[in-house]
Amino acid sequence: MAINVQFVGEFIMKPLLSWLLMSLLLSSPVSFAADAIEPSIVIRHSEDKTYYEYTVNGEVQEIKVVPKEGPTYYLVPVGQDNEDFKRQTQSKLVVPKWVIFRW
Repeated sequence: MAINVQFVGEFIMKPLLSWLLMSLLLSSPVSFAADAIEPSIVIRHSEDKTYYEYTVNGEVQEIKVVPKEGPTYYLVPVGQDNEDFKRQTQSKLVVPKWVIFRW
């Protein structure tokens, strides 16, 4: 009688464990995708300037200001609140530039 109980237990547990493993594997990429960093660029035009706002995870990294006349400059946030900005002549933002394929 004990052999039958063990056989029935293995027969039920193997599909249950494989179903549990499959559900964990299928749900894991979704949870990692929610944590991914999503950079974005918002472009705004005014009468005499164009603004490029670079954000990562909802936080402003820098704002590129391109006036119709004069040199381009950058506004970089100072502090945690993103309300104060420091004017700079060069960008401090590092953008990866990878070569995937070259002939």
